[in-house]
Amino acid sequence: MSLPTVDTLRELAELVEKEDSGLYVRWSKGPDPDLADPGEQTSRDALTGVPLPGLSANPLTVEPWWGDRPVLLWVARRLYDYRHLRELRGPGVRPWVLIGEEIGRGPDNEPLVHCRRPIAWIAEQALTESEHLINAQHSPDWGPLDRTT
Repeated sequence: MSLPTVDTLRELAELVEKEDSGLYVRWSKGPDPDLADPGEQTSRDALTGVPLPGLSANPLTVEPWWGDRPVLLWVARRLYDYRHLRELRGPGVRPWVLIGEEIGRGPDNEPLVHCRRPIAWIAEQALTESEHLINAQHSPDWGPLDRTT
């Protein structure tokens, strides 16, 4: 499946501002393998191997409590939090944006979604920008949600 690419963090923030809800980021080998069987959009629990009834993804929609804080920082954090999944899940894994409907929660309380439409790949440049923006916050007590560290 050919998708456009969101090259910068600013482009991703603009996409989030344009859509009111239903935007998610998923770290996988992409929509082609994930959506090969539209009736079978599943993930697997890494601990038990149990199939999950949806694609594990993370919401990009800005929560109301975020207030008037920068959307740029919001999306940077959403990318930064799960960037370790690229290494953990192996070669070819990268983030992509989708419009989906939440159908449940996984064992880590992550949304499980049914993808209605793939939107775009997220470029390496946007990931690098997110890391720089998060590091510029100078918060020593905060880091990615990586169980391996």
